[in-house]
Amino acid sequence: MKPQIIEKLGKKEFAVIPYEDFIRMQEDIEDFNDLKDLREAKFDPRNQKGRSFDDVAKELGLRRKKIKAKSTNL
Repeated sequence: MKPQIIEKLGKKEFAVIPYEDFIRMQEDIEDFNDLKDLREAKFDPRNQKGRSFDDVAKELGLRRKKIKAKSTNL
């Protein structure tokens, strides 16, 4: 990253960075916030009781797809 520094009255006021670096920094911040939220939710006492996938799928009216085994012809 090669920022350009803009000064105002001899003091550093702004940093201008390449757009690609800006996008990457935004994505990194989003990832950090997502991880922070996940960790907070993980330790929230309201989230300690879980349910199995099968129970949730049944509640939503979903069914598992049966996967056909592929035969190998040697």
